[in-house]
Parts: sequence; structure tokens; C-alpha cells
Amino acid sequence: MGSRLIIDPVTRIEGRARVTIELTDAGAVSSAHVQVMQLRGFESICVGRPLGEMPALTARICGICPVSHFLAASRAGDVILGASPPVAARRLRELLQLAQIVQSHALSFFYLSAPDFVLGHEAAPERRSILGLLEAAPELARDGVALRAFGQGVIEKVTGQRIHGAFTVPGGVARPLAPEARQAILSGLPGALGAAERAIAWWEAEEPRHAEEAESCGNFATAFLALVGSDGLLSFDGGRLRLLSADGEVLEEGNDPSRYGAFIEERADGASYLKPAHWRSLGLPAGAYRVGPLARLNAVSACGTPRADRALERLRGTAGAPLLATFRAHRARLVEILYALERMEALLDDPALLDPDVLAPPGERLREGVGVCEAPRGTLFHHYRVDDDGLVTGVDLLIASAQNALSMDRAVLQAASRWLDGARITPALLNRVEAAIRAFDPCLSCATHAHGESWVSLRLVGPAGEVIDERA
Repeated sequence: MGSRLIIDPVTRIEGRARVTIELTDAGAVSSAHVQVMQLRGFESICVGRPLGEMPALTARICGICPVSHFLAASRAGDVILGASPPVAARRLRELLQLAQIVQSHALSFFYLSAPDFVLGHEAAPERRSILGLLEAAPELARDGVALRAFGQGVIEKVTGQRIHGAFTVPGGVARPLAPEARQAILSGLPGALGAAERAIAWWEAEEPRHAEEAESCGNFATAFLALVGSDGLLSFDGGRLRLLSADGEVLEEGNDPSRYGAFIEERADGASYLKPAHWRSLGLPAGAYRVGPLARLNAVSACGTPRADRALERLRGTAGAPLLATFRAHRARLVEILYALERMEALLDDPALLDPDVLAPPGERLREGVGVCEAPRGTLFHHYRVDDDGLVTGVDLLIASAQNALSMDRAVLQAASRWLDGARITPALLNRVEAAIRAFDPCLSCATHAHGESWVSLRLVGPAGEVIDERA
């Protein structure tokens, strides 16, 4: 009978997870599974609440990416209330989404992953932090802190709060942007752009040193899914779904994201509060796909801004296209930060941004609606059903980390197979398995919404590994 290795908890991620690695009798890795042990239950919490509360309520799912939940919820409300937001509201929503991309990607790269790259996986865990990075590479650390602060500052200037600002609502936004807020954001952009370009230059020089890690960090063939603009360019706030194969072939194009349930299936696996998703028409295991920065940069023809397009061209020239190794998502995040800052500059130069007309009146009402956007970690879907009184009767939240779940398992399996040394958890194994998960930048609090039955089973296992009893 084989044995089992358990890593609990996984560190430097958002949320609580453990990893179970199964070994054969011969001591080889046979399977691996990321298990999310916390239950948030927002799909149940939202039932019975007024539709108008959904943006503020669902934003409380997460303190890292609340803006994406605000936006997806508000867009679902737009559909249900028949209220198409005015131009200024659409611009302000996009500005907020871009600011969140900057702050969230900066957190992932500089705070959670860069300490491993600079200090090494062999460094003491207490040193592998932003504080250790500040000692070893002060300029890089300061740029990372500055980028995150800039993104958070933009959110605060637009909404009035850095986290959970009550701003986006069905039909638009709560208030127009003040001219002084616009000017303050513009004045900070040159410094942020400089920090982003320095970070990309540093990582482009540093990345070749980590070639071995890239080979065993989520390096395998899957499909990739993202929203793509009508012009084929990067789009965080609209577009149609494009499914790309690992060979770069467009498998499905132009799918209406509001019909996501026809394309994507969520399935509880009985061992986690996270429900993995796969592409229905491909089935399992072929239907596993990835979302997020890597998927977006694979799916689009270009970013659409000059500096980011040059950075993307260099990335594709170095690692090929499509980019298969999830390790490349670290660099993809930096490219997207650069794009977000350039796109912000264009939005801030648009006079329509200051238009006081930011909220549309209700129109013809519907009983359900879907709101979709590209969150930092990937495509986000909010689906609501309401009754005649506007009270929510059903909710489905399809989160990026649930869509990446099958690929995270495979990435852990790959890393464990490469770094296992005996039937024990060595520092090398622990660090590389955690790094493989961090490359996805999972947000597990966002992804754990199973409800209506027990998705986690209790299993009693005997000394030889046999299952003695089990309760679901």
C-alpha cells in the first residue's frame, strides 16, 4: 500500500489550503490534490437579499480583489434592471479594474513570489518576505511597494476607500470623478510607469536563472480561456470568450460570456470546498483549462498599448507562444501592470471621464442576469436570479481559482514528481510545491462557495492506508 504526504497549510497564498500527495509502493508520486478547507458560502448568504446589495455584499468575499466582485455584480445588475451605464460610468469602472490589476499583481509578484527568486528557495522562511526582499534588493522592493500603493491610491481617489468602497452600482457608479482626483492620479503615473518598466527589465534579466524551475512549474498542455475584445486585443471589462488550445489553435471563438453555463461545468470532488470547473465539450481530463494573466496574453493578438506590446513581444520571443509554463505568469503579471498603467493614462486623458452623468435609470427588467469581467486571477462570472420584488433567489459565482483548480493539481503533481526525495517532505519539495501553487496566485476565499450539501467528506483511514469508514 502506498503512502501519503500532507502539506498543511500552504503559505503565502490568499486563503487556507492543504496539499495531499499520494505515493505508490515504490515511492513515486501517483497523484496530488490541492484541498481548500475553508467555507465562505456567499452563494447561500446572498439569497434573500435585495439585488442592489450584491455589489457591496459580494465585494466582502475578498479584500484583495473586491473591485472585480463589485464590477461583476454591478454588470449582472445592469442586465436585470435593463440599465445600460453611461459612458463616464463605463470609463470609471474600467479605471477601477485597471487599478486593481496593478495593486493585485504587484502583491503577487513582489510580496509573495519575488522573495523566492531573490533570496532563493533555500533561504529561511522568515526571510522570504517583502522585508527580506527590502534588505536584499531594496530598489526592486521599493518599486513593488510603490506600484501596489499607486493601485490602491487610485481606488481610494475614485471610490473614497482603498478597500470595499461603495461605488459601482447597477446602472453605473455612485458619483462622478472629481477633477482634482483625476489630476492626482495623472501626477503619479510617470513614477508608476518607471517602476513597472524597471521591474520588467530586472525580471527579464533574472528569469533565465530559473529555467529549471520553469520546466517543472505548471509546464504542461491545457486549453486557455479569456475575454477578448472585438479587435482581438486585451480587455478586462468586456468582450467575448475565446478558448485557445495548447498549440495556439482557437478552439471556440466569440462565445457569449453570459451563456457560460452552457460551456463550463462545475463539479464538486468531495474533498474540498472548491468546485473545479472544466470545459463541457472537451470533457475530462481534456477539458481542464487555465485562466488569468497567462491565458489572457496567450489568447489576445496584442495588448494594444506600445510599452506593453513591446514587453509581450519579448516574452513571446523568449518563451514561445502559447506560453505553457504557469511559471511564466509571473512575467505576464508585470506585462499586464504596464498595460494597465498605459491604459489608465488614455482613460484619464478622455474628457468623458469627468461627465457628471454616471447613472442610468432602470428599464425593462429581467429575472436573471450575468456579469463578467477579467479579474486579476482570471475570468469572473456572477449570475443572479431575482423574484418580482428584486430579491435574489439564486446565485452562482464562478471564480478564476475554481477554473484553475484542475491545473493547480497537475502543477503540484509535476513539482512533487521533480522534487521528491524519499517518502518525506523535504524543504526543497515543500518550497517548490508551494511555489507552483503561488504561480497561479490563487484566491481561495473567493473560490469556496459550495452550498446545499456537504462537499467535504470525513474519512477514517487504517494504518495500512485502507478506508475503514467514510461519511459525506
